Amino acid sequence: MGALGEVREASRSVANTPGAEPPARVTLPASTQVISKATTPEKDAYSGFQDTQLALRLRERGCARIFMGGLATEYCVRATALEGLRAGRGVVVLEDAIHPLELHTGDGARALAEMVAQGARVTRLRDLIA
Repeated sequence: MGALGEVREASRSVANTPGAEPPARVTLPASTQVISKATTPEKDAYSGFQDTQLALRLRERGCARIFMGGLATEYCVRATALEGLRAGRGVVVLEDAIHPLELHTGDGARALAEMVAQGARVTRLRDLIA
């Protein structure tokens, strides 16, 4: 198996399994609704919109803007951000809540630059709280 296949296997988490849970240091409000993607081991999903109810839930709640964090910057974060932008939503990428895989040096920075070029904004969690 090539390096990409090894990374994909190592980073794959299936919804409702321990690998898909947020880190223990992350506290989510009780009102948080988790929408899982890649709900079976047989099917990858890069975008949070792919085969999920995310678009419907956002529409039902009148959400015009998405605040994003996650792994990996150049795959899932990028795909979800770009799909959100194509759907006409504002996208704010939380720079200190994302992390790239960096199969090639600079992959994460290039993905972030692409998201910004398409209309995403970038901020940090601390700047939202201040």
